[in-house]
Amino acid sequence: MEFEQVLKSRRSIRKYKPGQSISKEMVEHLIEAAILAPSWKNSQTARYYTVITPEMVEKIRIQCLPEFNQNNSKNAQALIVTAFEKNRSGFTRDGQAENEVGNGWGCYDLGLQNENLVLKAAELGLGTLIMGIRDSENLRKILSIPDSQEVVSVIAVGYPDIEPDMPKRKMPEDIVKFY
Repeated sequence: MEFEQVLKSRRSIRKYKPGQSISKEMVEHLIEAAILAPSWKNSQTARYYTVITPEMVEKIRIQCLPEFNQNNSKNAQALIVTAFEKNRSGFTRDGQAENEVGNGWGCYDLGLQNENLVLKAAELGLGTLIMGIRDSENLRKILSIPDSQEVVSVIAVGYPDIEPDMPKRKMPEDIVKFY
């Protein structure tokens, strides 16, 4: 699929086909695409906790997501919990933030990687939904995520059972100023 088509076809999917599965290798392809994204001084602080067994997917859905996200991720074949190492991206070696954004750079870098991941998923015919409303402490306990990492999102991955239309997008003149 051409890149422009991937960009235009990617959607947030809230309905997945039941009875499908996604292999560890397929998830690795998504993570490999994510790794290619840029990061602050090549710090590469993103971390991924992938849940692919049906039992664990269901456990994470029910115990770590609010009801509306449980419904939105029903029948997803994988859940990818995203996190980043705190106090590295955007920080000097002695631990001082290099500007006022601080750990926001970790979120920024993770967002760049997650965009690569969801675009690769679209190219492979998979649907994704990035969910930011989740129980990070329960995710931390179940998946043994260390306190040195900030849990950011849960990405549902699966074979889409819907083809939503593209929502209305703003035009460049709505968001750009040239000087």
